Parts: sequence; structure tokens; C-alpha cells
Amino acid sequence: MSVARTVDEVLLTAAGVMVLIAGALVLIRVGRGPSMLDRAMALDVIAALMIAGIGVRSAVTRDSFYFPVMLVVAFLGFTGSVGIARFIAVRDRAPDEPDADPGPGREPR
Repeated sequence: MSVARTVDEVLLTAAGVMVLIAGALVLIRVGRGPSMLDRAMALDVIAALMIAGIGVRSAVTRDSFYFPVMLVVAFLGFTGSVGIARFIAVRDRAPDEPDADPGPGREPR
């Protein structure tokens, strides 16, 4: 066994362990919150960790089969984040915001 192969195995194992630790920490963040935005960001990080985990698996098996799967997970994570952000933006908007310029014929409040 060559030194380069041993170094590769050690680095890939370390990367896998770091992804698992980060996953455990982000699950704690999802549980603790405290706000909906914290949970949404944690779910976005989970998508990134899934991509990283699939990348580590692809490197370990030396198989490029998983690259399209990584692209699909990235797309789903992105669209999920955009959807959650739009939902939070609509929900957090005040229902009766005063206008800075009320328009012709209307007086400011």
C-alpha cells in the first residue's frame, strides 16, 4: 500500500466524520430553533451536507455515478430555500404598512 493511498483514505475518513458531526450539530439547531428562519437555514445546511456526504461517498468508491444525484439535491435545496424565504417574507410583512407617498388626493397618516 502506497503512502498516497493511505493519505487519501485518512483524508476521506476525516471528511466523512466532519460531515457526520456537522449533521448532528445542524439537527440540534433544527430542534432548538428558536425562530422559523433559523430552522430554514438549518434545512439549507442539511442539503449542503447531503451533497458533501454524497461527494465523499463518490470519492471513496471512485465512481462518478453520484454527480447527477448531487446536482438534483442541490437544485431541490435551492428551490426549497427560495420557497421558505418567500413564505417567511409574506408572513412577516405588516398587513397595514403606511405608505411613504400616499398618492394624489390622499393625505399621509
